[in-house]
Parts: sequence; structure tokens; C-alpha cells
Amino acid sequence: MDAQVENAIEIAWNPSPDPNIQNLRAQALEFLNQLRADPTAWQVCLVLFTRDPRPLEVVRHFSLEVVNNAVQEHRLDAESLGYIKDNLMGYIRQMYTPGSRQDTVDTAHIQNKLTQTMTYLFASLYPSSWHTFFDDFRALAGDSTAIGSVNVAGTILYMRMLSQVNDEIADVLVSRSSEEQRRNTDLKDLVRARDAQKIAVSWQEILAKWRQIDLMIVEMCLRTVSRWVSWTEISLIVNEAMITNFLEMAGQQGISSPESPEGKVRDAAIDTFTEIVGKKMKPADKIELILFLNLGNVVGQLISSPALSELRTTSTYDTDLAETVAKLVNMTVFDIVKVLDNDSVDDRTRQLADELCQLFIPHLLRFFSDEYDEICSTVIPSLTDLLTFFRKLKKAKGELPSQYYAMIGPILDAIISKMKYDETASWGEEDEQTDEAEFQELRKRLHVLQQTVAATEEPLYIDTLSRVVANTFSKLGSNDPSLNWRDLDLALHEMFLFGELAVKNQGLYQKREPSSVASNRLIEMMSSMVDSEIATYPHPSIQLQYMEICVRYYQFFEQNSASVPRALENFVRLTHHDHIKVRTRSWYLFLRFVRPLRSQIGGVSQTIIQAIGDLLTIKAELPDDSGDDDMSSDEDDQSADAVFTAQLYLFEAIGVIASTGSVPAENKIIYARSVMGPLFADMEQTLGPAKNGDERAVLQIHHIIMALGTLSKGFSEWVSASPGALPPVEFSDEFVKASEAILVALESLNSSMDIRTAARSAFSRMIAVLGSRLLQQLPRWIDGLLSLSSTKDEMSSFLRVLGQVTFTFKSEIFGILDTLLTPLLQRIFASLAEPTAGTDDVIQLGELRREYLNFLLILLNQDLGSVLVSNTNQATFDTIIGTLEHFARDTSDYPNGRLSISVLIRMTAVWGGPDKIPEAGNPAAATTDPTSPISTASPLPGFDTFAVSRFSPLAWSIPASSGFSAKDPQARQVLLEVAGLQVEIYKKVGVNYLDRLREELGGMGVGAQEAEVYVTQLASAPSNPAAKGQKGDPMKGWRNFFVGFVGRGA
Repeated sequence: MDAQVENAIEIAWNPSPDPNIQNLRAQALEFLNQLRADPTAWQVCLVLFTRDPRPLEVVRHFSLEVVNNAVQEHRLDAESLGYIKDNLMGYIRQMYTPGSRQDTVDTAHIQNKLTQTMTYLFASLYPSSWHTFFDDFRALAGDSTAIGSVNVAGTILYMRMLSQVNDEIADVLVSRSSEEQRRNTDLKDLVRARDAQKIAVSWQEILAKWRQIDLMIVEMCLRTVSRWVSWTEISLIVNEAMITNFLEMAGQQGISSPESPEGKVRDAAIDTFTEIVGKKMKPADKIELILFLNLGNVVGQLISSPALSELRTTSTYDTDLAETVAKLVNMTVFDIVKVLDNDSVDDRTRQLADELCQLFIPHLLRFFSDEYDEICSTVIPSLTDLLTFFRKLKKAKGELPSQYYAMIGPILDAIISKMKYDETASWGEEDEQTDEAEFQELRKRLHVLQQTVAATEEPLYIDTLSRVVANTFSKLGSNDPSLNWRDLDLALHEMFLFGELAVKNQGLYQKREPSSVASNRLIEMMSSMVDSEIATYPHPSIQLQYMEICVRYYQFFEQNSASVPRALENFVRLTHHDHIKVRTRSWYLFLRFVRPLRSQIGGVSQTIIQAIGDLLTIKAELPDDSGDDDMSSDEDDQSADAVFTAQLYLFEAIGVIASTGSVPAENKIIYARSVMGPLFADMEQTLGPAKNGDERAVLQIHHIIMALGTLSKGFSEWVSASPGALPPVEFSDEFVKASEAILVALESLNSSMDIRTAARSAFSRMIAVLGSRLLQQLPRWIDGLLSLSSTKDEMSSFLRVLGQVTFTFKSEIFGILDTLLTPLLQRIFASLAEPTAGTDDVIQLGELRREYLNFLLILLNQDLGSVLVSNTNQATFDTIIGTLEHFARDTSDYPNGRLSISVLIRMTAVWGGPDKIPEAGNPAAATTDPTSPISTASPLPGFDTFAVSRFSPLAWSIPASSGFSAKDPQARQVLLEVAGLQVEIYKKVGVNYLDRLREELGGMGVGAQEAEVYVTQLASAPSNPAAKGQKGDPMKGWRNFFVGFVGRGA
């Protein structure tokens, strides 16, 4: 049998392309899969693994894996487990002997699987029978005189086993069941009681002669101690002998490389200190531990070592050591702060912790200020905890104790200094993008620290930031040669962040005065910036930040209008910048700047428009198929498409500037013509090639349409100032020309989705500038935008825009809607009926349904419902009702089902005639005459009867639909809406509806008494104007009753 298994494994892993081998491989794999499922397969596999001579490596690994799985899955009895243990230990004693050759020792791959198997055996047998587990492996390593030197392979296996046992029973990062947690707790208790002291002695024996034995074993020993320290008795590790060894290893000097054996031992020793400090202990014990370890002195000596001091500014700076020591400092400060933040700590412990805090702050700031961001980031967590403790203490006591207040200044200075680009940084270089992203991420973390300082000591924060910015602008004004772009970048970055404090409440100003001390300082900073020549400083980062700050603090310019012209001049110049990132970003920021200041710049609008007119020339470029831009962020994207998107902001900005109230109407028309005229000419020239299939020409038309629409958006901002006004006729005349030009292009190229998309965008943006004159062109817009190739997404988007038009021009649109509605709905019905293929189709169908239903609601809510039943559209009405009924019963789309019923409720309310509700609480008193003043403007004769025959049955057919579950939360929402539909029908039909329901319920097998309860509940639902004044949902009781009734029936 073992030969058969061995042969099958060799065939299964044979990479030969020979077809015969391929066929055999399939059979072998099937055989091995069956073998894995065989509960006795471990027996033959155990023989194969321990056999001498050894089979192939792949055979041994597969065999051991089968044995491993059998042990791990608890399929074996104690006798079988003992048998496996004895065989594997016999194998280990034979192979891992003193003087074992490297070629006879198992590979790392096999050793990993072997130690894993032995660990599973340990978990099963150590509590009951294998009490000598650790002794057995320790014996392989040798006695106190030989351990680590005579049997290297045995010692390494011993260390591996210790690490594997820790990972199995003490690794807190592994999720475990409650049963596994209990098992592991018991095992750890047993290990501590039986073997922990002997294991600690073995560590001590290895480390005591660490200079004489294999340093790899020393490193493994240290890593093992680091793992075990969290759950073993601390006194076994923290004793004079062990600590002396740790200190010797950690303090090694003259190490040539951190990757050398000596370097790895040193770093492992420091990591061990970190793990020892991180062990959970009582506050007093933790402070005593830190003092006993003399960590302040240890860290101080490490910092003073040549590797971290003399070589810090050289290429041979040992960053690995720095990061390792930084971890130790971070853990130590974390624990010190934790003790200080504990209100139950006794005075002596608090005093000692306070002294340690003062001792470690310089160490903390040393690594926080390190030139390497990875090292800085290592100590940010503990610095965050320290500052959070300071803020909490300040809030509780009103002021910080002097020793802590003295720390805040240096900490803030270090944070600000770390915000600065380092000397090696190259801004904007393509190959530096990763470093730039990492630095900006670090800045975000530093900003959080600054915010905590500001919340703790606001005056200090304000004074410090003001000094940094003022000194920088002073140097700029005096042409200080020591000033570089990094200094300016830092000052501007801090100005940008300072606004979170200065503008956080009432804004920068309150009653034309600074709203706070911080606001006053920011205004001073802004004055210095605006009056300086910083906008002309020849570095892209500085120019970008200048514009960002102007936009962020536009309120400064609102109150200091004299500063606006100079800022505008700078913006206009930067829109022509030769650096593409500055240039394209400035186009967006220019719009952001002029929009809130539009009333102040109307007088120079002509100058501005002429100054940026050369940037309005559109040159479409087909996208590059290389895909190089796929990973670009939005801000860094420099593709042709991204550049055009940025260019559109200029068109919008011109519209904003030209349409301000201070610009005469005739000038507005001139400005509009000056921009649109070249676009019309370009479109006319390009349309021919576009019709002939020229892709670049089609894209050019797309861009022109987008530009016209975006220009309209800018011009339409007058609407916000005069929401009830309409554009002057001569003004809208200009945009009628634009609309006509777009329609001509759309009618010629409506097979292009890009053209339709651009046209739809322009259409929605031109509503405000065209006014009701848009309605004259509406039929052409619909024909152009809803082509035979239009997608569901396009239809959904168009229905949203059409709903906006309908709402805006509800008093004038009826006639046009009456003509257009049936063709429009027929296209929608056709699209709704198309089969779906995939998730995207389902989502798009749901969106189209929703927009279709919302459009119907807009018509009904804006007194335009009669267009649905006019002579022109009456033939379509039954199809509309059919779609509503279908959607209502569709269990795959509950949200639109609920919306469909809302439409039916609204139809009933609008067309069902006056209410015929009885007096509250007295159903028997109902008559067919109206008893309330509620009525509709244009009821449809017989619609109440129609609602009973078509809508009322939905109350029973919806819950009976296949897949409907009243327990589903979304299905419940549908039922709540159906309950409302029944109430609305009852209001319009009156007591006759109750009689019909009694008959229907009886026919469904509902008893007379229960049916009476049902109709009584419905009749008692508030259904007169007085009930509307009740708080909450006046029909809540009825709705819940109906849902419960349906649920019982289901």
C-alpha cells in the first residue's frame, strides 16, 4: 500500500507535459483525494514519512500533512496519538543528533510541518500522558554545558517547538472558539506549573554563552523569549543574569550591517526589552519593572551610540536599529502615560511615573524628529496618547502642571518641524509619487497631533503658528538667501490648517470684525501673504498653496476688497502656468475664487474674460490606449480628458463673472457671444467630419457641447439671487442659439452615446437660462436624447431632467406633454420590457423603474395628472396601470413595489372624487354623500369603482406573489403602503367598500367575526381632516394590524 501511495504522489506532482502522464496525473489526484478522506490513511503515510531511505521530498511532505490533519481534526483515539508520537519522536531522535549533517536534517518546509504536527500532539497529550514533552526536546538540544553548541540542529528544533507551542496556545491575533480558549488557558496553566522554570533556565544557558555559539540560535532564543514573556512569570525572565545578557547584546558596537548575525541579535535583544515592557502588569509593578530594567539609561546609551548619533546624517545611518529602539521608546512611554492616566494609582507610583515621563520625552522627540518618516511614525502612537492625556488633564484641572506645560512647546515645535519636506524631497517628480503620498499621509497624522495641542493649549498654539508664518514672510520680504521652497511650503501649509481653529465657529468675521483671537491672527497672516510676492515664487507647490489658501479664506477678500485685484491678477497669471498640474488645478481654483466674490469683480469682468480667452480653445484628443493614467489620482491626472474637464471650470467661471448683477445686460450678451461665437464656428466646421465617422471630430463636438452647457451653468447663477425671476428675452435669445446648435449636432450624431451624454448634461444646465423658451424645443430634445440605442441609464437620467423641467414650467408645459407623453412612455415601456443579463442590468432596470415612477408622481403632484388620461394619451393609460401592478407584485424589487403603490394611492386621491368617509368611530353612519370638504380639482367619473376593481385586489395578490415574505423588512414596507392604499380607496368609495371587503374576506375563508374586526379596523383608521392633526402616523394602528393580518395568513 505504501508503494502505491508513494507512486501516486510522484505521478500527481510530475510536471511532464506528456499526455500519458497527464492522464495518469488525473487518476493519481483522484486517488489521493480519496486517501485524504480515509480515516486510516495516516498509518501508511506515517510509515512513508519515517522510512529510511527517505522517499522524495514531495512524498514526505504530503504524507506528513495527512498525519498532521488526522491529529489536528481530533479523529484519533489516545492509543493512536501515542503511536504517532512515539514514531515521530523516534524519527526525530535519530535525525536530530549531535553532528547531524546539513544534508540529513529536514528542510525548513518539512520542519515547519513537523513542528506543527508535534504541537497538535502536545495539545492533545500534554495534559494527560506526555508530561515530558519539553524535556524530550530539551534533551535533543543538550545539557547545560552542551546546549546550543554540540547539537545545533537539535537546539534549533527545540526553539522552533517553543515558538510553535506559543503560536498555538498564546497568539492573541488568532481568532479562536470559546472551547479553544478554555483549552489554551488550561495548557498555559500546566506549562507554567510544570516546565516554565526549566524552559527559562535553558534560555539563560543559551544566552549566557551567546558569544561562543551560533548567533542564529541566539536570535531564535531571543525571539522565543519575546513570544513567551506575555504569559509566563516575569521573574523567570527579569533577573540579573538574563538582563545582563540582554544589555550586552543590545549594546553591541561596531556592527557593520543590521543584516549581519550580530545585528540581528542586537535588534532581537532590544525587541525582547520591548515585549517585556509591554507585558500586562499592575501600574506599580510596571513602573518598578521599567526602573529595574534601567531603560532610560539603556535607551540613552543606544541613542548615543555611533550608529544612531555620529552616523545619523550619513548614508550608513542604521535605520533598522533606530526603528527598533523607537519601538522600545514607544512602548515604554505608552505604559508610563497609561499609569499617569490611572486615577487609582498611589502617589509614589505617580511620582515615579512622572519622573520617567520627563526622562523619556527627549528620547521620544529624538525619534519623532528623525529624518526617516518610518522611524517618526513608530512613536506617533505614544505621542498621541501623551497629548491626549495632557488634554484630559487640562480639562479636569483647568491648567496643566508646570512640568507638563514645559513639554508642550518642544512637542509642538517638533510636530511643525516634521511637517516640512526634507532636504532630499523633489516635489512633483513622477518617480517620487509614492514618497509624496506617504509624506502627505504622515502630514495628516501630524495634523491630528497639532489639533490635540491646539485643544490643550490654544494660546501657545496660536502664538507658535503665528511666529512660524510671520518669520517666513519676513524672510521672504527681505530676500533672505537661506529661505527655500520647503520653508514657504511649511508656512503656507500651516496657514491652511490654521483655519480649522480660526474659522470653526462664526466664520472669519463677525459684524465685520475678527470673530476670535485665532481669526485675527489668520487675518494678519492673510494680509502678509497677499501683500507679499509669494505668488510669484518660482515653485509649483508654493503657487498651488497660494491659490488654495485664497479660496479657503475668501471671506478675507469679502472684507478687504482692495486686495481682490492683485489676487485676481495672480490667478489669471497662474492659469497660464507652464506646469500642467498648476495650470489645470488653477482653472478649478479660479472658479472657486470668483464665485463668492462675483459681486466685487463685475467691473473688471471684461478684462478677466479677455485675459483668459486664449485658454478657451478646445482641442479634443483621443485617449491613449496605453492605460498609463489608470492609476492616477483625480488631482494628479494629466490625461487629455482630465485637462478638458479642468478647462470646463474656466467656461463656468466666465459665466459666473459675466452674469453678476453689476454687469449691464448688454455686456452680458456681448460676453456670451464672445465665448459662444468661436464654439459655434468650430462646431459647424467639425460637424461634417464627425458625421463621416471621424472619432476625433465626434469628441470635439462632445467637448463643445459640454462647454456650452457649462457656460450656461455659470450664467444661470443669477437664479439663486432671484429664484422667481426669468431671464430677459434678449439674454435667453443667445442661449436659444446655443441650444439650437446643440440640437443640430445631437440630431446628426445621436447614435453616439458620448454626444447624447454631453447633450443631456447641457440640457439640464440650460433650463435656467432659456426659461420657458426651452419648451418650444422640448420635442427635439426628447427625440435626440432618447434614440433607439439609448441605455436604461440614459433614460433614467433624462427622466430626472424632464421631471425638473416639468416642475419648473408646470403652468406652461401641459400642451407639450400631451403631445409627447405617449411616444416617450412607449420608449420607456420597451426598455422596461428588455430582459436583463447580469447584475449591472438589474441595477439599471431598478433605476429606470424608480425614475419612471417618480415622473408619474411629479405629474400627479403638480396638477398635471390629467395629461395621463387625455384623449391623446388615454390608450396608454391601461399600460401604465399594468406596469404599476406588475412592479407592486415584483418580489425582486420591493422598493419600487412600494413606490408603485404610492403612485396608485396618489391617483386614487387625485381622481377618486370627494371623500365619502363616515363620522369617526361610527361606520354604520356612512352614506354615499361627501362628509368632508376634501375634493379634487378634476376627478375622473367612475375612477372610484375602477380603483376598487383594479387596485384593491393587490392587497391579496401581492402577499400571494411567489417569493413574497411578510417577515422581510422591505416586504413589510410594501404591506404598510398597501394598507394606505386600502384606506384611500375606502375614503373615496365609503361603506360600500367595507361591504365588498366582507365578501372578499369570506370568499377567502376568513370567518365572519374576524372579517368584521378587519373592516372595523379599516373604518376606524383616521380618515378625516381632523385626524391629520394627530402626532405621528395617524394610521399606524391600522397599518400594523394589516401587516399582522397578512402575516397570519401567510
